[in-house]
Amino acid sequence: MDISKLKRVAVLGGGSWGTALVKILTEQLKNNTGKIDSMYWWVRNQETVEYIQANKHNPKYVSSVEIHPELITITADISKAIANADLIVMAIPSAFLYDAFKSVKKESLRDKYFISAIKGLLPHSKQIVADFMMSEFEIPHENLLVISGPCHAEEVSAEKLSYLTIAGKNNSIVSFFASLLACRFIKTVVSEDITGTEYGAVLKNIYAVASGICHGLNYGDNFQAVLISNAIREMEAFLYKVQAHPREINHSAYLGDLLVTAYSQHSRNRTFGNMLGKGYSVQSAQLEMNMIAEGYYATKSMFELNKDVLHVDMPIAEAVYNIIYKNEPAKQEIEKLSHKLI
Repeated sequence: MDISKLKRVAVLGGGSWGTALVKILTEQLKNNTGKIDSMYWWVRNQETVEYIQANKHNPKYVSSVEIHPELITITADISKAIANADLIVMAIPSAFLYDAFKSVKKESLRDKYFISAIKGLLPHSKQIVADFMMSEFEIPHENLLVISGPCHAEEVSAEKLSYLTIAGKNNSIVSFFASLLACRFIKTVVSEDITGTEYGAVLKNIYAVASGICHGLNYGDNFQAVLISNAIREMEAFLYKVQAHPREINHSAYLGDLLVTAYSQHSRNRTFGNMLGKGYSVQSAQLEMNMIAEGYYATKSMFELNKDVLHVDMPIAEAVYNIIYKNEPAKQEIEKLSHKLI
């Protein structure tokens, strides 16, 4: 296939990251580069679709991003968006991906490329998105890509220079899609480590929750530095057990993404953890945030996957699991954890 002919793009998901990706990709249309002929944006709620069309911004997420309805087609019909695209960018929270694709016919996905911008596991199957798409829809591995890296939607909306890693097995399509994302405020890096990149993006959310919990408990910067140093070691051990693939753990897709998620004021996982550390119940923290913290779902899925299959020593992830799912006191769990850190 002539990759240069893949000029129809769809973005699935109307949250912060989906909105940010629409902004990034719209740069190609605004600048008439010829790389993209058309773009569809699937937003689940029809009322939200109509609001964006009329007001040119998302009413709930990163509302500062100007949307250009004259350049893109916004729809609440996911099958329509997929049918009119060659490259499909998925930015749906992992917990809702399965339901979102329930109405999609498998045959409609043939010969299309799927790019996951989802940093989570599917809770019911404990699969990363690439594995889910291969097993559920028989998408070839070479047709799957992952977007990751230290890149908050809020900073993309402000056009602050950010870096994204695009990982996949098909070097040609990876490089091509990287060129679609590259613009004034986005630099791209390519990688073949699709599995490590995707699992790393899931793990860093758990460690960001841990960082937030410690902040809520009034632990200082000194302790946070030790926590994150241990978190990256824990991540490296897990990734090696999943796939003994040579990787530079200091790469921005691993360490960089972990650092920004653990420390940034924009991090919803850190915010969620901070509330738990301050004494909020899990439910009250979720209600007050009114946003999805992927770390909540990732903690359970990763803990069970590790316990049942991998058996990696992961004291930080285990402490977060105990706090969220076993209702253990945060102060007690972090105190116990502090004796295991080096």
